[in-house]
Amino acid sequence: INIHFIGAFVISSLSLSLQLIPLIGFIGLGLGSAALYLLRLALYSPDVSWDKKNNPEPWNKLSPTDQYKVMGVGIRAGPAPAAQ
Repeated sequence: INIHFIGAFVISSLSLSLQLIPLIGFIGLGLGSAALYLLRLALYSPDVSWDKKNNPEPWNKLSPTDQYKVMGVGIRAGPAPAAQ
């Protein structure tokens, strides 16, 4: 893909119709937001472990106060037990 061709295409499209400026801006904003969200998930999520050598089991370092999701495979969910 020729980067200069894409840039020239965008600039020539903008010169033809100024109504495309908000569209390109919102698409850029959406792409940037998605990239930042994926970066946040990759860096700060306890489900992702980038360092398998020094921390092979990161789930063992969770404290009892940490919130995490548990998924039971093959277990049917029933009604919650009644509080006494």
